[in-house]
Formats: sequence, C-alpha cells, structure tokens
Amino acid sequence: MSLSTPMMFRAVFRRQLEQLRVSRLPRSAPRRFQSSNSSPKPSEVAEAAKPKPPVEDPIPVGSTPVPPLSIWQRLGPLTRAGQAYARAQRNRPYTTQIASALVIYLAADVSAQRIGGKEYVPERTVRNLIIGAVAAVPNFLWFVWLSRNFNYASHALSIGVKIVVNQLVFTTLFNSYFFGAQALLAGESLSETWDRVRRTVPVSWVNAWKLWPAVTAFSFTFIPIEYRSVFAGVVAVGWQTYLSYLNRQAEIEEEAAHSRKTTVAALPSVEAAPLPLDAQKRRMAA
Repeated sequence: MSLSTPMMFRAVFRRQLEQLRVSRLPRSAPRRFQSSNSSPKPSEVAEAAKPKPPVEDPIPVGSTPVPPLSIWQRLGPLTRAGQAYARAQRNRPYTTQIASALVIYLAADVSAQRIGGKEYVPERTVRNLIIGAVAAVPNFLWFVWLSRNFNYASHALSIGVKIVVNQLVFTTLFNSYFFGAQALLAGESLSETWDRVRRTVPVSWVNAWKLWPAVTAFSFTFIPIEYRSVFAGVVAVGWQTYLSYLNRQAEIEEEAAHSRKTTVAALPSVEAAPLPLDAQKRRMAA
C-alpha cells in the first residue's frame, strides 16, 4: 500500500507535465518557425553566387569622348551674369525687359550726347527713358512671336523670311514711333512731328538693313532663346546711340531753320525808291 501511493503521485505528476507540454506547443511553434527563416534559402544563395554586372564608372576614362561645353558656358563671370539674367527673364519677363530697356536707352542717350559734342541735356535722357520703357514689352512680345512663326524645313528659308518680316514691319513701326515720340515729348506740333518722321525714318530704315539682318540671322542661329534679349540689348546700345544722334541732328536742323525764319521776319522792310530815269532821258534828248 505504501508503494502504490508514490506511484500514483508520479503518474498524476507525469500527466500534468504532459498537459503542460501540449498546452505550450502552439505558442512555441511559431517561434521555432520564425527562427528557421533566418537561414538563407537555396534560391537566395544561388542569386548571391551569380556574378554581378560591373558598375559603370561615371567619370570617363581613357578614350571616352567628352562633349565640349558651349562657348556660353565658358565665359566665367559673364556666364554667371547671363544665367542670372536668364533666370530673371523666366521668372519675371516683363519687369526684366523694362529694366533692360532703361539701361540700354540710358547708355545710348549718354553716348549720343557725348558724340554730339554739345552740353549734356538731362531732358533728352528723360525722353529716351520714357520711350524705351513704353516700347520694352511690345518689342519683347514681337520677337517671341517672330521666333515661334515662319519656321520651315529649310533653316535658311526661315531666317530669310524672319529678316524680311522684321525689317518691313518692326523696323518701320519702331523707328516711326521713336522719332515721333521724341518730337511730341519735346513739345513740337503734329506737323513738325510728321516732318521729323519724314526726314529721319527713311534714312534710319535704309541703314537698318546694314546691321539688323546679320544680327537677326546670328541670333536665331547660334544664340539660345534665353540669351537673345541680352545679345540684342548689347547691339541695341550702339543702334540706339545712332538713332539718338540722328534725332539730335534733325533737332539741330529744325532749330537752324526756325532761327532763319525768325531772322528774316525780324528784318525791316525796305521800299525801293523810284529812280528818276525818265527825267534824265528827257534832259539828255533835249
């Protein structure tokens, strides 16, 4: 009896252990499954064993051709200034064009007055600044329109048509506006303004054919679109200097003509006294 009691306790204790083990099996199984994932799979081992393609070197070596930088990217400070201007042109095109026109017309008028050899007249500079500021945005829109139109399969044909249209339309209208506005802002009458336009526009239009066709062809062929206004502005300093000088010469001629008219009007009228020729002839005949 004494031996059967411990055996019974052992049997009960073993059953309890069996139940505890069975109850813990579902919890421990996932852990064993997760730990088995740490070992690499055969497919992964095979992928790792394959030779990887060589990584391309971003730095060209040996005889690899390197595309040369354009001339506009190799001018140092001028390149950085041009890039800053291009950014301003993209962000605020109208403001940039007006500011550029003020600089161009200021430099042109000062140069023209120095060439003329006369005393500096600030009123002329103010008139030029007003004319340039008003014309800045229309000029910009015209050249944008011209760059988007008359584009044919032949580059030479496109450039030729652009040049002819620009000279016939834009040059005629702009020169008439420039000289007419100069006369009106100077206080001249409509008839005097028309006389100024009549005497200056044909001369400037003919001389424009000597410069602007080459500038237009070079600009549309070689200059990127964001730098065309800068290039045209540099050329326009010299051209506006010529226009201002031509306008000043017309003013001098008008002043001289007006002074001659004033002098003639101020002279006293002289009446011719009749000569007694008939009486002398009668005396001689007697």
